[in-house]
Amino acid sequence: MSVKRRVFPETFKREAVDRVATSGLSAGAVARELGLHETVLRRWMMQYGTQATGAARRPNTQAPAPSPSDLAAENARLRRENDHLRMERDILKKAALIFGAASR
Repeated sequence: MSVKRRVFPETFKREAVDRVATSGLSAGAVARELGLHETVLRRWMMQYGTQATGAARRPNTQAPAPSPSDLAAENARLRRENDHLRMERDILKKAALIFGAASR
């Protein structure tokens, strides 16, 4: 039993590689559409200079880092809020002591 290799024209290979690059589909999905093995398509991608980075499949979802001035403003706001909450806590402690002593 002999295995016969399929031969694809250059234009077919380039169109397959372009399909991966422009469609946003993975190399495996395009290979299945075209009836190819994924490794064959990936080999063509390397041959024609297109790496399968997966950028279309995994977009960058990280938020941009805040600027130092934004961080300083946020820290100042949190410090003010913390001071305010400490003051409220201290007032409530004193009130509890006063009302607790009055009921005895």
